[in-house]
Amino acid sequence: MAYEIPVTQARAELADLINRVVYGGERVVVTRHGKPLVALVSAADLDVLESAAAPPAEVVRTVSDMGAGGPLEDRGRYGIAAHHRDHG
Repeated sequence: MAYEIPVTQARAELADLINRVVYGGERVVVTRHGKPLVALVSAADLDVLESAAAPPAEVVRTVSDMGAGGPLEDRGRYGIAAHHRDHG
């Protein structure tokens, strides 16, 4: 569970919050009007989040290799297929 703190209070306590994250292993969520605004996480946590969010290199390579010669004929810019259907 993350520690939540309003942005106005976080400004005044930034050094303490950084210490809580780095040395205490906590995660801090800064809120504005009760809604999450940003999160303070350790650099190690950030590395884990970024590596989990990145698609595997094989997927990127496969999609890039498809090019414009794939099975979809009406590829426009960026290789996105679009088909127009009349509704009448």
